[in-house]
Amino acid sequence: MNVSRLVKQAQRGSKDALLQLIIAEQDAYYRLAYRYMGNEHDALDAMEDMIVTLYEKLDQLKKSEAFYSWSKTILVNRCRTMLRKKNRFLPLEEEREESMDALTEVNPYRDTESEMDMQELLSHLNERQREAIELRYVHDLPYQTIADMTGAPLGTIKSRISQGILKLKAIIGGGDRYDNDRGEIEAAQTELEQHPSPVRT
Repeated sequence: MNVSRLVKQAQRGSKDALLQLIIAEQDAYYRLAYRYMGNEHDALDAMEDMIVTLYEKLDQLKKSEAFYSWSKTILVNRCRTMLRKKNRFLPLEEEREESMDALTEVNPYRDTESEMDMQELLSHLNERQREAIELRYVHDLPYQTIADMTGAPLGTIKSRISQGILKLKAIIGGGDRYDNDRGEIEAAQTELEQHPSPVRT
């Protein structure tokens, strides 16, 4: 799929081109919205609002290759707005138990033992570290996109991820239960070591 070509077509008014772009990443959009909203209904509502915003503001996108980073930033901002309106934009520690129950029951993306082990591991981190690590390694978003989404400096995002991964490595170092996650965590640490940041949170 030629993203740049489809974006240019969509900017010229092609609804079909915009639809193709959205469908190509619909699972990723859903997972990202679900991560914030915690239930299918609100996640789908956030996605619908994102689509409306994309249609209205697509002409403002200067770099067509940045479409997916830009659109996911819009989606996260919409999720945050919806949560604030519902007066429940709480630290994830307070919402985790209910959210994880819902994920295992209705979300097809989070039903494997390995993924649940990872969620259990992430529960040991503070909310900002967990958010940054999930956005980077679960949703595969670039560091700069995560910084844009959260409003934090790029160095701070890298620091949150680095500190969180160090904490995870300390946890899994004591037993074999998290063997499935060890490779992913070590790969993440290797990546961060190649892009160090002196910033701390």
